[in-house]
Amino acid sequence: MRSLRTAGHSGQGSTVGYPRSAGGALIQTVVSSLSSHTDRPLSQQRMEWLCDPRSLEPLEPASLPVGREVGVQAAWGRVGGRPVVCYAQDSSIAAGAVGVAEAEVIVRALRHSRSAGVPVVGFLESAGARLQEGAAALGGFGRIFYENVALAGRAPQISVITGVSAGGGCYSPALTDFVVMTERSSMFLTGPRIVKLALGERVTAAALGGIKVHARNGVCDFVAGEDADAIALLRELLDHLPQNASQAPPWAQPEDPAAGDPGEVLPARSRNYYDVRELIARLVDGGRLLEVQERWARNMVVGFARLEGHPVAVIANQARYRGGIIDVQASQKAARFIRTCDAFGVPMLVLADTPGFMPGSREEAAGVIAHGASLLRAFAGARVPRVTVIVRKAFGGAFITMNSKGLGADACFCWPQAEIGIMSAEAAVEIIHARRLLAPRSGDLRGRLARRYARENLSLEAALRGGAVDAVIEPAQTRERVARALGLGEPTAAAWAGRIERAPLQDAEQLTAGAVMQSSRRANARAS
Repeated sequence: MRSLRTAGHSGQGSTVGYPRSAGGALIQTVVSSLSSHTDRPLSQQRMEWLCDPRSLEPLEPASLPVGREVGVQAAWGRVGGRPVVCYAQDSSIAAGAVGVAEAEVIVRALRHSRSAGVPVVGFLESAGARLQEGAAALGGFGRIFYENVALAGRAPQISVITGVSAGGGCYSPALTDFVVMTERSSMFLTGPRIVKLALGERVTAAALGGIKVHARNGVCDFVAGEDADAIALLRELLDHLPQNASQAPPWAQPEDPAAGDPGEVLPARSRNYYDVRELIARLVDGGRLLEVQERWARNMVVGFARLEGHPVAVIANQARYRGGIIDVQASQKAARFIRTCDAFGVPMLVLADTPGFMPGSREEAAGVIAHGASLLRAFAGARVPRVTVIVRKAFGGAFITMNSKGLGADACFCWPQAEIGIMSAEAAVEIIHARRLLAPRSGDLRGRLARRYARENLSLEAALRGGAVDAVIEPAQTRERVARALGLGEPTAAAWAGRIERAPLQDAEQLTAGAVMQSSRRANARAS
């Protein structure tokens, strides 16, 4: 087995982290500097890049085989000063194939994560089960899957696909909370060679299971360009998550949102589209949203942001795509995100603007009833604080499903121009007054009836009287009212305990220079 070399790591925990403002560019510099002056395997380097300087310590399994290298390494480390467990598969050893020994390393890492109550990050690049070990290798995969499930909802699990991950190597990331894929990576149960033998189909690894496939089917949560981008993304994602389900998410210094009144994002005509992410930017700290599954079910936006320094989960209908209508995929996307955020105590901000659920035989055949019910169940079962703001419209079952008061929302606000009802005025008139509208020259009548229905049934006064909403608020008041309703005041002691420590830019630059100097000294020593 390749030992985990600690090269310059003293083993002392460090609170030095890469500053968020520098993002992937700075980490790319660090990665390039380290990788150009090292003889350590890439799997180890990835763990070093993720963790704070001098914080990585090897996590050795209880027993190792004699006579062969083991294609995975595991370690303790710190990210932003907070402990994590990480492991990385080494594709240079039997293409990263998993046998009994490799399974033992991964199982031990997952158990350490569970017992210590800390996140676990896995860098995966594996050809699947080790063929030479047969059923024993399959049993090892079974143990890994068991530990993934045992850890679910207890501590965050994040998988990073850094190359080809095939066969049993796909199931473990699918069982974790978040999956990151780099642009050159791919995942599939059966590879191109087996597909050709079984079906006669010629297909490349990218076409079979690359990011263009999995970013659009919900398997992949984030796409990163290269390793450096994946590391920056991982650190930002961990910034929004607690150490485990019993701790509060970490607090950071509050920032002002993007400039402008949120209400100005809405177009003058109610039928026109807009990008809800621009609206979110004017509500959350720094105008930043870490969007999850951006390329899948784009009529629903989900992601992490901060409000008054506290992490929040944002769930919003996206009017830019399909008018914000809710379909099967949007329901699946939102329901899964809600369950994950609820498990880790992240409060929820819901921005509703939807005409309803997608009608039609295709959606019914796809099970829109069951999937819509799953979204409803996710909101109704959530225990974290959650607030809804109806920004333009919410009709029918979609109004109920998008975290209504009836589902236990802590507060439900709406903006002055919002419409709430069973369906739009135009659709309601077509049903209620169908016979009258059959008469010749009924165009003006249709408009008058629609306006009358809107006044009587879609008015905010009716929603307030019925208890459907708590208050009508101005868009400019939204951030303050939502933060108050979610209870996001000064950080609690638990939040302070998990506070993210960030280093100034010069510290990270010194890290880069120091790493290059250390690597050069090691190279000179080897040469002499």
